[in-house]
Amino acid sequence: MQQGETASGFPEIRVPAALTFAGLVLGFAAGIALKGTAALDPLLAFAEPAGSLWLRALKLTILPLVIGLVYTGISQTLAAAGGGSLARRAVGMFVVVLLASGTMSAVLVPALLEAFPIPPSAVAALSGGAANPGKVPGFAEILAAMMPDNIFAAASGGAMLPVVVFASLFALAATRIADGPRRQLGLVFEGLAAAMMVVVGWVLMLAPIGVFGLAVSLGAKTGSGAIGGLAHYILIVSAAGGVVLLAAYGVAIGLGRLGFGNFVRAMLPVHAVAISTQSSLASLPAMLSASRRLNVREATADFALPLAVAIFRATSPAMNMGVAIYAAHLTGVSLSAPALAAGVLVAFLVSLSSVSLPGTLSFVVSVGPIANAMGVPIAPLALLVAVEMLPDIMRTLGNVTMDVAVTAAVDRRST
Repeated sequence: MQQGETASGFPEIRVPAALTFAGLVLGFAAGIALKGTAALDPLLAFAEPAGSLWLRALKLTILPLVIGLVYTGISQTLAAAGGGSLARRAVGMFVVVLLASGTMSAVLVPALLEAFPIPPSAVAALSGGAANPGKVPGFAEILAAMMPDNIFAAASGGAMLPVVVFASLFALAATRIADGPRRQLGLVFEGLAAAMMVVVGWVLMLAPIGVFGLAVSLGAKTGSGAIGGLAHYILIVSAAGGVVLLAAYGVAIGLGRLGFGNFVRAMLPVHAVAISTQSSLASLPAMLSASRRLNVREATADFALPLAVAIFRATSPAMNMGVAIYAAHLTGVSLSAPALAAGVLVAFLVSLSSVSLPGTLSFVVSVGPIANAMGVPIAPLALLVAVEMLPDIMRTLGNVTMDVAVTAAVDRRST
């Protein structure tokens, strides 16, 4: 595992996305090919415990990592907003885009799943047999969940919504205390997040083995049913990111007052880098160059684009909400309007905290808390993470396009 630093100052974790995808393919192939043969039982004796233990290790890391990242993400955002009028305009637009992104997905993805339902064979395969409609939480229950009697009891019970809300309020409260204690608190939470990112990186290094184990069992039980479901999932979630990508062109033309053709031509090199690297950070030099070609003032671009890379991922709420909603449909969980609203809130807060992370790691950090806040089992995520390298292309394209569009809009508003 190679480590450097991300734009947020955290360790850079590289996860074996291609190997994880290969583990998924090989696991399905082995399970389907050996189904009904004597060779399947010895393979399952290894595969089922390996997959189960890896999934448990993945769940174990989410809560402490999210606490550290939410605190540092909120702190960085508040610090950036205090950096002058240009910073406030940029952060204000980031907030509006992120909230709109999550809200759009909460409306669009259920409509898409209604129009294009998940294949029944895929539901049986990917849900892990966890389908249980249960009771749909109401507005009062959502509010009660956000304010538990004991935050430590809520955390020990895996209740992510009150933990995320509490960490956010704690970060806001820390801005009102003296500089010394505030800096010390920031170092504690930054250290917690950095250390837990390393632990999650170690767990994800074992993802090819864990996903292989889960896929062998599924392939043997359901045949090829899960494969069509994964393709359906990729299309639905990528559609949510595609809307954000299209909205970026609207921001560039409507608020940035850029010509459509000029913006398309300027973004072509940025898109080439984004597709090849799947990294907003790696695309930053190309984004700076595109902004200059679009006559964005150098002072604005040099400030707003690095800030965007550090605290802004436009597609994160939309696509992460899409994943959580898809998991809800897989597991038979009915989502009420208050549950979706809670998901949008958590998606917004977590999006400020998972920047500059690889797609697979960001997937684990971001989607788990959203699903938990909406009462959705996270077991399906263990297989969905194996194909994240494909939707991650759309994530990066939408992010870099919106970064440049918002920078142009902020620059026009300051003239």
